[in-house]
Amino acid sequence: MHDSKAIVEDSPLTPFHRRLTIYSAGGPFLDGYILSIIGIALTQLGPQLHLDAFWSGLIGASALAGIFIGGLVFGYLTDLIGRQVMYTIDLILIIIVSILQMFVNSPLELVILRFLIGIAIGADYPIATSLLAEFAPRKYRGPMLGMLLVMWYLGATVADIVGYLLMMGTGTNSWKWMLGSSAIPALILVLMRWGTPESPRWLISKGRIEEARQIVKRVFGPDADISELDEQTEKTRFSKMFEGDYLKRTLFIGLFWTFQIIPLFAIYTFGPEILDAFHLGQGNLAYIGEALISMFFLIGCIPALFLVNTMGRRPLIIWCFAIMTIGLLILGVFPNPPLWVIISGFAVYALFSGGPNVLDWIYPNELFPTEIRASAVGVGTAFSRIGAFIGTFILPYTLTSIGVGPTMLIGAGITFLGLLVSIAWAPETKGKTLSETSSIPSSSVVETTTSRIHKLSERQL
Repeated sequence: MHDSKAIVEDSPLTPFHRRLTIYSAGGPFLDGYILSIIGIALTQLGPQLHLDAFWSGLIGASALAGIFIGGLVFGYLTDLIGRQVMYTIDLILIIIVSILQMFVNSPLELVILRFLIGIAIGADYPIATSLLAEFAPRKYRGPMLGMLLVMWYLGATVADIVGYLLMMGTGTNSWKWMLGSSAIPALILVLMRWGTPESPRWLISKGRIEEARQIVKRVFGPDADISELDEQTEKTRFSKMFEGDYLKRTLFIGLFWTFQIIPLFAIYTFGPEILDAFHLGQGNLAYIGEALISMFFLIGCIPALFLVNTMGRRPLIIWCFAIMTIGLLILGVFPNPPLWVIISGFAVYALFSGGPNVLDWIYPNELFPTEIRASAVGVGTAFSRIGAFIGTFILPYTLTSIGVGPTMLIGAGITFLGLLVSIAWAPETKGKTLSETSSIPSSSVVETTTSRIHKLSERQL
């Protein structure tokens, strides 16, 4: 059943919800921090470990490969064994590996450790976002999940500041402190997350009705009733994401995330090189320009957090992809654009990227049922890292071989593909319960929470 005044789905935003959002946002914060600070560390690390282009590239890509594996494997494990168990284990791995990075003596050692830390980061996305989605009231679910992406950019910004301060204050070995510094926020997060309750939706899906009832009453009050959650009790099957209408949803999430992330990650990673190609300046001026681009990316996410509920998911993603395409077209069409055109093109693209950005974790959590929700986030995360790898690998080559204008046009074409996918498949989930957004209307009737409770009661009698 779907109670129009359900205590869980229509709950006000409580201190518990705020704490859970902050705790869950720690994973994206660490991702942005860890992936950004390595770039600063490599400026010192490269000469000391005698890194050539091959090893530098491999060190940069190893974390992305780890996130790919972590999202796929641990998303599925999270659906099998629970959200709460995994909620701190992945952070403990980040602490250990962060400290070990301070003692590397060879490029291979660092590649292995960056791969391991990437696995832990990739694992946290499906763990934290599924747990947050399953506690969130429908009115606040979109902004709560969208806030996680804002924290990614905040983590990247903090990494830039910390890296600069450490480089100024700790001398030639500051790279060790940079790489080890991620252990500090990870440790803080472990302590904050300790004692977080298990998702009652996941407990119900596993038939653990009484445990779910106790958690719902503890979090939402003694009048809360778990029957309103209307959960399905099917077993976790990874293959379900690739069956029937769920296959279309899987393709939609994977494709829109990939088409979004290829140009975005390339621009974010190689901002100074792109600006230099536009003859905007070298050295500090180019890095100042990159900082401005990063700020536009961060600012663009803020209005999207509100528009995701007022405008709705589908119009937001379609309009943002359309305007992002225009932004890159501006940069690609003009061969030698004046400064204001360059700034306008980047600003338009970065500001409107906020829409697809905040939907990265909203859509996969809303479109799949509890038994495969974390798996779906893991698959989306894996797709996104393929896109990130493509963007970071291809962009330096295209800049030197075909020039910055055609490179921007390729980015516009990829973004346009994201627009087409969104027009064809993006659903509207605003204002619906999690059970409603994740169900397939044409699917056969499955056992719900209420019927499960009745059957268990009958067995006890």
